Amino acid sequence: MAVFTQTVPRDLRGKLYEINWAFVLLVLLVGLIGTGMLYSVAGGDWQPWAVRHAGRFAAGFAVMLIAALFPPRFWMGLAYPAYLGALVLLVGVELMGVTVMGAQRWIELGPLRMQPSEVMKIALVLALARYYHDLPQEKVSSLGGLLIPAGMIGAPVLLILNQPDLGTAVLVGATGAAIVFMAGLSWRIIVGAGVAAAIALPLAIRYGLEDYQRERIATFLNPEADPLGAGYNIIQSKIALGSGGFTGKGFMQGTQSQLNYLPEHQTDFIFTTLGEEWGFVGGIFVMALYALLLANCIAVAMSCRSAFLRLVVMGITTTLALYVFINIAMVMGVVPVVGVPLPMISYGGTVMLAVLFGLGLILGAHVHRGAEPPKGAGLFG
Repeated sequence: MAVFTQTVPRDLRGKLYEINWAFVLLVLLVGLIGTGMLYSVAGGDWQPWAVRHAGRFAAGFAVMLIAALFPPRFWMGLAYPAYLGALVLLVGVELMGVTVMGAQRWIELGPLRMQPSEVMKIALVLALARYYHDLPQEKVSSLGGLLIPAGMIGAPVLLILNQPDLGTAVLVGATGAAIVFMAGLSWRIIVGAGVAAAIALPLAIRYGLEDYQRERIATFLNPEADPLGAGYNIIQSKIALGSGGFTGKGFMQGTQSQLNYLPEHQTDFIFTTLGEEWGFVGGIFVMALYALLLANCIAVAMSCRSAFLRLVVMGITTTLALYVFINIAMVMGVVPVVGVPLPMISYGGTVMLAVLFGLGLILGAHVHRGAEPPKGAGLFG
């Protein structure tokens, strides 16, 4: 049952008192596990990944706590400018992006290199939540109420697909669709959209994907067809996970990852290293931490009074859940490999900051759960 009687704290002391510190400790524990695993995959060395990961996590952790202190009106006022800014950055990637390993996904701003698609994940959630907060409920399922969100979701998805980055495009599209559904869309439209998507999927795979993306799907269905080429990563991942057994080989004792049989063991396949070194028990423990985090997020959404905060929390929760599910499922060979990192454990700067900032918005939603900002509210009123 939603709690609508909470008094919204206005001073710093009251806000700090209302922060869910158990949630903060869960986040801290996941980040420490990530630092430990990156120390392990470097053969017991803080360089090149663990020390940078720890520094980024510390910075993101501070951003998370600061973000939790701002009232919902502040984020409502920034929602549309943030979305437009992220869209401009995505266009900037098209025009002057940095290409790494055949993909043009990054942009350099002075000394910083960032991945705008990660910024868009949060910006899209804020913009859609703002849109539906202001939209009368009876117009959510109208044509006008659908076209604008479709454009807001479709524009970044097309730009990200062109980088190419299928995994992130799927995450952005799925998160946007989830917010539209949770805004109160008619079930007839939801069922119709599901049927249309099922019909369009084969055509999208045949004509909408690049050759290498279709190859990933073929490899997912039969990785043994090319064991030393396209199927190498997933075969090595399964070998490493299986060799970990019930309790694992021990910290820094994973032979597949320590001897570099496992590519990208510091990013997309770090859960494989964790499974090899800590076994089934370690893998279940990490999944349980994520499950606790997600359960906390859903509880926060249910306690929020305003539609804006509920949709922000559920949008970010959907993104986090998809991150975790797709990463763990792909290293197990349950879904195709699409290059999605494990939040706060995989090595990566922009992803880390985006995830922790998103968690800061959820913490802030808990602090301000009794707030009801008026429609059309901005930064200054």
